[in-house]
Amino acid sequence: MFDTPGPRLFGLPPGVDFPAALVRGLRARMAGAAPEAMARVELYVNTQRMRRRVTELMTAEGAGFLPRIRLVTELPPVPGLPAPVPPLRRRLELAQLVARLIEAQPDIAPRSALFDLSDSLAELIDEMQGEGVPPEAIARLDVADHSAHWQRTQAFMAIVAPMFGADAPDAQALARMAVERIAARWAEAPPDHPVIVAGSTGSRGTTSLFMQAVARLPQGALVLPGFDFDLPAAVWEGMDDALTAEDHPQFRFHRLMGLVGAGPAEVGRWTEEIPPSPARNRLISLSLRPAPVTDQWLTEGRYLTGLAEAARGMTLIEAPGPRAEALAVAMILRKAAEEGRRAALITSDRGLTRQVAAALDRWGIVPDDSAGKPLALSAPGRFLRHVARLFGRRLTGETLLTLLKHPLTATGADRGNHLRWTRDLELHLRRKGPPFPAAADLALWAGTRPADGVADWARWLGGLIEGLDAAGPRPLADHVTSHLALAEALATGPAGATTGELWLKEAGEAARAAVEELRREAPHGGELTPADYTDLFDAILARGEVREAVQARPDLMIWGTLEARVQGADLVILGGLNDGTWPQLPPPDPWLNRQMRLKAGLLLPERRIGLSAHDYSQAVAAPEVVLTRATRDAEAETVPSRWLNRLMNLMSGLKAGGGPEALAGMRTRGRDWLDLAAALEQPATPVPLATRPAPQPPVPARPERLAVTGIRTLIRDPFAVYARHVLRLYPLDPLHRAPDARLRGSILHRILEAFVKDRAPGSERPTERARLMQIAEAVLAEEVPWPAARALWLARLDRAADFFLETEAAHAGTPVVLEEEGRVDLAPLRFTLTAKPDRIDVLPDGRLHILDYKTGTPPTKKQQEQFDKQLLLEAAMAERGGFRGLGPAEVARISYIGLGTSPKVESVETDAALLGQVWEGLHALVGRYMRREQGYVSRRAMFGERFPGDYDHLARFGEWEMSDAPVPVPVGAEAPEAGSAEAGTDRDRGSCPEDAA
Repeated sequence: MFDTPGPRLFGLPPGVDFPAALVRGLRARMAGAAPEAMARVELYVNTQRMRRRVTELMTAEGAGFLPRIRLVTELPPVPGLPAPVPPLRRRLELAQLVARLIEAQPDIAPRSALFDLSDSLAELIDEMQGEGVPPEAIARLDVADHSAHWQRTQAFMAIVAPMFGADAPDAQALARMAVERIAARWAEAPPDHPVIVAGSTGSRGTTSLFMQAVARLPQGALVLPGFDFDLPAAVWEGMDDALTAEDHPQFRFHRLMGLVGAGPAEVGRWTEEIPPSPARNRLISLSLRPAPVTDQWLTEGRYLTGLAEAARGMTLIEAPGPRAEALAVAMILRKAAEEGRRAALITSDRGLTRQVAAALDRWGIVPDDSAGKPLALSAPGRFLRHVARLFGRRLTGETLLTLLKHPLTATGADRGNHLRWTRDLELHLRRKGPPFPAAADLALWAGTRPADGVADWARWLGGLIEGLDAAGPRPLADHVTSHLALAEALATGPAGATTGELWLKEAGEAARAAVEELRREAPHGGELTPADYTDLFDAILARGEVREAVQARPDLMIWGTLEARVQGADLVILGGLNDGTWPQLPPPDPWLNRQMRLKAGLLLPERRIGLSAHDYSQAVAAPEVVLTRATRDAEAETVPSRWLNRLMNLMSGLKAGGGPEALAGMRTRGRDWLDLAAALEQPATPVPLATRPAPQPPVPARPERLAVTGIRTLIRDPFAVYARHVLRLYPLDPLHRAPDARLRGSILHRILEAFVKDRAPGSERPTERARLMQIAEAVLAEEVPWPAARALWLARLDRAADFFLETEAAHAGTPVVLEEEGRVDLAPLRFTLTAKPDRIDVLPDGRLHILDYKTGTPPTKKQQEQFDKQLLLEAAMAERGGFRGLGPAEVARISYIGLGTSPKVESVETDAALLGQVWEGLHALVGRYMRREQGYVSRRAMFGERFPGDYDHLARFGEWEMSDAPVPVPVGAEAPEAGSAEAGTDRDRGSCPEDAA
């Protein structure tokens, strides 16, 4: 095939369909040979997709022999090499070493970083073996002028040195050993058939070594993708310094040419094909010049012609957010499908690809996604991760229900009943708790239900969750065994015979393969805590992917950035062009800094950026290109990708060549797509904003009974009374129980009630204080399952204890009512007022003193006059004999006792005139709501706009403002005539459980 001496390097410019040009060039060079000569050609390519594409192109031309197509990682067999150590085993061994390092030096990293550090260390060892850097090179580094951290990591690397042994090599070390032996064998007896490496940049040491060996073969050749034939010689010569040039797209070629002893002028063209837009290639090449020579924009830019032609096939979309970007991309792909064109979205942003796939789904379009779905996000992956989190921690109601509702739970049998009982259990846990359900709680709940099998279900579930929180450190093998046993039992269900759908389909098979590998290597994992095991399991699943069998469109593709070299698409969309996304930021290296890497001969962090730059320069040279980015993400403004930024700045500065006008045209075409996307999101007919509601239900449907706290709600937020007492809608408590203000208030009331009930007369202050704290400790231990909240609340009560006891001594009253309900009818209105006061004392003069305890700030006197009338109404009820056993009695005062951060007492002296005014105001208020024309206004007089209400979503607050006038709307039908068959229906519907006072 080749007549000239090596080394032999060829290239194809950016924008050329690399696989197609590779096949054409190969057939042209084999044109005069026998048909079977093609079968002797060894062709090494960089990706599986490239191999498939080359095979498709060659078979499309008819029957014939194919070359032996392999990946660059599939090296020829080399006898005598040992078996490699499985990567997971090496990772587990390194994790044990890192764990001992963290235990010995806790300041180096937190325990939670154990597996992140192990992964980065494994990658470092892999890179050292691939680049041929021995551990001695790290040990020889002079770190005297570096911080102590780097000195410690250098010492630790000496401990890791045995991992480099030749008797148990890693996969990368084995690959390098194989390449070295192949190169030695070829040097003695080179193959007489063509050997070609195509599509690789040689960025990794092992691949580069193999490419050097191939280039020197008599019939060997390298075909470089995206080689810039327009790059001036001075720029090539300036790439010797890796610190300043490694992020350039052509740097890898420069280094490879230096290793094989060739120069840019010696790189031949594999074919004479012209890229789709030579002018665009020159523009991109100039925009990507290394940072030290960007001054060439001024000197070479004036000679750059054809900017209008370069930008004609380019569109720039600067979307306001990720959703708009994804929708615009989806619409472009849909149009390409309608026109029968091949289109590809190239991006490293998996979030964007998922959004685009979801947007295409509205039209029933499924793109061919090369990456598949992350295993950790699949149904089996999520299920197994949920189960792993059950060990070594208390089971919350939220965690339990998340697991019970998972689509894989109880798929072995009777899932219908399982879901029904799960729903009922959820309602019970929301209403009555407990926050941390145990087997005994499930059995107690099941005992209150009909005998329909729920008892057996609760017994099965309780047996699985019992004792999980007691799991402690144990060998990794035991963790895996317990984890899988529990997962399979949950998937099987209480009466199932199989593991249901846990291990079925592609995702189940991939999950099973991952856990079986972990089971095999578990003996090498040492002892782990449950938290460590969870982190390890998450990290293992995060590396897996699932390719589900779907009927995808072959002409719409989603590629990773590496696959930009495959080309073959008429339209290429470069998505997510923001800095930090494309290019991705290099991960932090906790083991070696930049200077240490350079001195040791390792790759610099900029290598990743340079590879991404090469992929970008390949993709942006396609016949038609769309560049997209979101100007803002969920958190803040974004920064354009450095390459896009360079391109826009360069074009903006080339005024003489029409650069600003060409850039404006790109943006205009992008805005057209954004306008279409915005129009697609708009409803067919505008939906008007909701008005501020003031529903007017029939009078018989309105509540005839409220607590004094309900009167406060009726004043501040009447709509909440309507929703609760007329519509009978009750807010569900959150699944995630927390020690909130409401619980703290109920706990305080219970503590003080127990203290006051059992108080002995004449007790001394220290004795009373000790008894108060003893009661507090007992109540907190029983009712508050959160240790931190118990300690905090006990400390707060301890600070307020002296104030409370002083207040008690000053009151000089005798408690006669503690948390007992009273009621008074508001004749002649058909309405009953109820109350359950915290405490009513009888003073020495026979008058009453009504008290209420607050954990926060008590209401001021003005607030009591207008809104918070709870104690004033209770006083009026007491004077009217509303509390059993007291009879009508005069009330001397009311007091709010605030026991919060700043304890205080807010007292009001009462008399007949004040309470009479309050009672008349209540009559007037209730009377107004006994008329049909009176509506229940939403958020009438809230304490503040930022204070949310339980029914704000029902009132659609946010579509209207507090300054908007309410809009009364009659709702419901009038009550039927008295004596009819349906009489009383509205009345029954209007009754509801009463609020606690």
